[in-house]
Amino acid sequence: MRTLLRTLLICLLAPAAIALAQDNPLSAYNKHVYTGVKDVILRSAEKVPEENYNFKPTDAVRSYGQILGHVADAQYLFCSLVLGEKNPAPQIEQTKTSKADLIAALKDAFAYCDKAYDGMTDASAAQMVKFFGTDTPKLGVLSVNSMHTVEHYGNLVTYMRLKNIVPPTSEPKPQPQPQPQPKK
Repeated sequence: MRTLLRTLLICLLAPAAIALAQDNPLSAYNKHVYTGVKDVILRSAEKVPEENYNFKPTDAVRSYGQILGHVADAQYLFCSLVLGEKNPAPQIEQTKTSKADLIAALKDAFAYCDKAYDGMTDASAAQMVKFFGTDTPKLGVLSVNSMHTVEHYGNLVTYMRLKNIVPPTSEPKPQPQPQPQPKK
């Protein structure tokens, strides 16, 4: 009888769990994209040697480190709007120069932004906020955040290529390790 009740309970709850997971497909996908972008930025920051953090292809552009600082600052700008908080505006681009400081600042900025993505539902995604003077849905602000971060990943890729460093998205994918077969 217990097995029958457990089976019945599972059969009743499983569809509800699946339905709940599908309730927020837009915000869940937006978070998925952000997570991927965050990963390649952090991997790029780790991969490049500190001596290249001051590298600029020309004087008219930001250095590698300044781009990372700018990306960190942007996380606070965009996500504070979505969270309804005052932008902490830590001015990372202007104040951090070492690899260790920039990586720590990026991790903190992404952790701050994680709260915005984690708290987003498709219902709250439609709430409007003022974004550069325009009414914009919160999901739009988070989408622009990911697009902006990808834009600067493109800059980082160029800098890495100029220094003969393979960008994270161009690295070969790790091959799955064969699972040991149980001995018979």
